[in-house]
Amino acid sequence: MKKEYDFSKAKRGAVVPTTGKTRITLYLDNEVLEHFRIVSEQTGRGYQTLINEMLKTQVGRTQQPLTPELVRRIVREELALQS
Repeated sequence: MKKEYDFSKAKRGAVVPTTGKTRITLYLDNEVLEHFRIVSEQTGRGYQTLINEMLKTQVGRTQQPLTPELVRRIVREELALQS
């Protein structure tokens, strides 16, 4: 380990930049999140990945803009299919 490090050319931010994804804050109903966490445990896939895949599938099926109301409807339909 060096006694001193030169940070004069350092940049702030993530060490590994992400491409193609954006971090957002998204509020979901507790029961929706719980559903995806249960499916995640059963399948061994991350719950965020499952939510993202479900949304991408729906976006591919519809020409409508993805609004909060549409996301809620999609999630409810998915939950109904799982019951």
